[in-house]
Amino acid sequence: MAPHVTVYEVGPRDGLQNEPAVLSVEQKLELIAALCAAGLRNVEAGSFVSPRWIPALADSGELVSRLPRPPGVRFVALVPNVQGLSRLREALARSAAPPPVDAALFVSASETHNRKNVNKGIDETLAALVEVAAAARQGGVGLRGYVSMAWGCPYEGAVSPARVVEIARRLLELGCGQVSLGDTVGVGTPNQTRDLLERLLGPVRPEQLALHLHDTRGGALASVLVGLEAGITTFDSSIGGLGGCPYAPGASGNLATEDLVYLLRGMGYETGIDWDRLLAAGALAQELVGRRLPGKTLQAELATRSAGRTPPNPLRSV
Repeated sequence: MAPHVTVYEVGPRDGLQNEPAVLSVEQKLELIAALCAAGLRNVEAGSFVSPRWIPALADSGELVSRLPRPPGVRFVALVPNVQGLSRLREALARSAAPPPVDAALFVSASETHNRKNVNKGIDETLAALVEVAAAARQGGVGLRGYVSMAWGCPYEGAVSPARVVEIARRLLELGCGQVSLGDTVGVGTPNQTRDLLERLLGPVRPEQLALHLHDTRGGALASVLVGLEAGITTFDSSIGGLGGCPYAPGASGNLATEDLVYLLRGMGYETGIDWDRLLAAGALAQELVGRRLPGKTLQAELATRSAGRTPPNPLRSV
């Protein structure tokens, strides 16, 4: 059997949070349904941070209360504090058949970015998350951790790998089933990725880590290859390359899901994703936000198909 890699779709949250066009709940649900139909089984759906900070996701309570329950699909929503966790649980309580929704705990490896993002220092944030994690476990809510700015920061420049390791370790101790390491502004190189993973792996098992890579400078897939070589089997990506952080200048360009899946399938990895339906979801995302998306594979495939030519086989190595 081909080795399996999990593609963790972040488009409906990380992808939409910085878009000029604010989608309605119905449009977001349409996009989520298309992603699930394509075979994506892990989807970041919303965020329970203050609506004042992320207006595009202010309707996450209504969205979560109306999420579908496709077989085998697990959703996640960002939760900054106990108030956010309460709002998540209230939204789930309003659902007639709530799907599994995990709470995502997030910390930046950059002190400056963390303060701009959540108005707290790193240590203060980690201390506050102890209470959030305890309440989540008590309420039967799963946890996923996120470490942003793990490769570098637009405010501070280089970030200490030792600090990233310590934050990831703390999140795992809080009960996060997996910690996603974020190259939030896409500055990482393969050597940096290798060094970071070598520091983490051993005490931390590969399945406890995911890579969340931005393709701002075109290096995301190179770091994916390093991650695969190190045994990482979960990668975050965003449909069409949607994405960006409103509190991190230069944080455009999430790794596009289509680019990631094309690479993985060409290398013989199994993803469980239907290629044609994934491209349809990408075309839908582009239509909903009203602009050309940066995903290279999506644009190549759409151009090929609109010209009436037979698209290349994504199962063939290129």
